[in-house]
Amino acid sequence: MPKPFPKEFRDDVVAIALKRESSFAQIANDFGISESCVQRWVKIARSTGAGGPVSARAKRPRTVSCASA
Repeated sequence: MPKPFPKEFRDDVVAIALKRESSFAQIANDFGISESCVQRWVKIARSTGAGGPVSARAKRPRTVSCASA
């Protein structure tokens, strides 16, 4: 199983991706991760309300790697 990424790292990637200033491919390249990681983390963030109020973010599941399903 791949080594987990820190929550703060994932939060940073998602925040940048949600701004839509760069493509997922470019964000992945900049952070040294796969595009599928970016896509998956954004999908999880959107489905759990991340990026909304703090209370919504607190309920987000702790997904720690790209490979975990």
